[in-house]
Amino acid sequence: MVEDVQPTPLERALGQASRGLIVVGALSLFLNLLALTLPLYMFQVFDRVLTSGRVETLVALTAIAAFALLCLGGLEVIRARALTRISTWLDRALSRAVLRASVGEALAGRPIGAQAMGDLAQIRGFINSQGISPIFDAPWTPVFVAVIWLLHPWLGMLAVVSAAVLFGLALANELATRAPLGGAGQASLAAQRRYETALRNAEVVQAMGMLPALLERWQGDHERVLDHQARAGDRTAWIYGLSKFVRLFVQVAILGLGAYLVLEGALTGGGMIAASILLGRALAPVEQAIGAWKALVAARASYDRLRLLLQRHPGDAAAIQLPAPEGRISVDQLCFKAPDGRPILKGVSFELGAGEVLAVVGPSASGKSTLCRLLTGVWPPDGGHVRLDSADVHAWDRVDFGRHVGYLPQDVELFAGSVRDNVARMTDAPDETVIAAAQLAGVHEMILHLPDGYTTEIGPQGATLSGGQRQCIGLARAMFGVPRVVVLDEPSASLDQVGESAVLDAIGRLKARGTTVILVVHRPRLLTHVDKVLVLSEGAGVLFGPRDRVLARIMVQGAEPPAVAAAS
Repeated sequence: MVEDVQPTPLERALGQASRGLIVVGALSLFLNLLALTLPLYMFQVFDRVLTSGRVETLVALTAIAAFALLCLGGLEVIRARALTRISTWLDRALSRAVLRASVGEALAGRPIGAQAMGDLAQIRGFINSQGISPIFDAPWTPVFVAVIWLLHPWLGMLAVVSAAVLFGLALANELATRAPLGGAGQASLAAQRRYETALRNAEVVQAMGMLPALLERWQGDHERVLDHQARAGDRTAWIYGLSKFVRLFVQVAILGLGAYLVLEGALTGGGMIAASILLGRALAPVEQAIGAWKALVAARASYDRLRLLLQRHPGDAAAIQLPAPEGRISVDQLCFKAPDGRPILKGVSFELGAGEVLAVVGPSASGKSTLCRLLTGVWPPDGGHVRLDSADVHAWDRVDFGRHVGYLPQDVELFAGSVRDNVARMTDAPDETVIAAAQLAGVHEMILHLPDGYTTEIGPQGATLSGGQRQCIGLARAMFGVPRVVVLDEPSASLDQVGESAVLDAIGRLKARGTTVILVVHRPRLLTHVDKVLVLSEGAGVLFGPRDRVLARIMVQGAEPPAVAAAS
């Protein structure tokens, strides 16, 4: 049975854009027909005007030619503007899907940075460039060859042979440059990713003197890009030079053959000139295609990468709008593996009632942060289920799910914009809702002490804030909208004692409101409002139950989760 493969957003968008491209193709038909104006004009001037000596005929022919060429120029403008609009529409139709898929790649541990958006820009630029014109003009080459054949079969045979030679050179160019251009593309992506990594970790690079070593590695990738591109450029240069020689030589050859036919009385002088112009027009698209081959190959590679990316991330399926949850959490035999197949979580199970507070404790690398990501639906599990009010977290519409869930990851990332924008999750929420979230998190006073309060611009990734301030704003963002479930991964990691007290008070306020709270802790103070404790060890849930009972068992068994042992 043949599997029904759904088209990607890229394929659907190109299918819709094809209607516009068909119109462009129709315009190209009239453009190429109007391109016959010059050879026909030359033919008539040489064979009719010069032999008859009639000035009025010359004036009439010139006026007709001028009007035809004016129409040709107008159609060129229309075609160029149509391609611009098609490329712009394509970008608008795909940019959201491409960004969503890029985020999905990052969640899957394959961050691609700005590569996907660069691929989309490459396709848009190619459609909007002169490099696409030969694709529309080349199909009309046989029309010009046929007109040359009508002037004289010998001239037509010469045109056919020259066109075949140039098409052969175009094919040779494809075969000769495919491997080096493909290698250049792969090396360029590696160099770009190394460059982006260096920028993201600029502080570490500068502090520990890693820049020379990183530059050495980046230079190696960049040199491979230059080597591949130089090899492809050299081969293209040879083929392009040869194709230019062929095109110019056949122009000479067709004039020579035409002159011979004129001397033999088999052709007129006007036919000789017209044949030369027609042949130049017929072969121009092939020569232009060879010159623009690099852009064509780059656009094709971008298309292939985007298509595969969108196949891996087809978008969220339509989900039913579920009622607002109470906050009950059910985890059943939850399993997760690292990309290399190493198990990180092994059959973890527990249940929480609405409004309960769970502390997740355990040594480093026991799977605590992974559990947080699975609870919030950031990653799909390899086995088992996470349910919010009996519904799997991946069955919820993600926007609707986000309204009911707050999440503070271990590494807090903020977005360029104001403090208000970040607390409001980049939405245009009412001011009172934003302030309420900050007050619930206990960070309202801290925000007011910033230079411009809630309107303070924090810069890219919160660069103008301290680590503790970013943690506080991330905490307020997690509590925005009074979610029914809040997951906090080491919420006091970057905070001093005052900040830790604010987090503790915020957990108490959430509990009083009936919000279910799950927090990863390493400090005993944060266990004050905890109802239940889950102890993870090497990815397995070794203890789970009411706080006091779990702490008592830990002391009896001599376990060593630092926060729990200290609290007891």
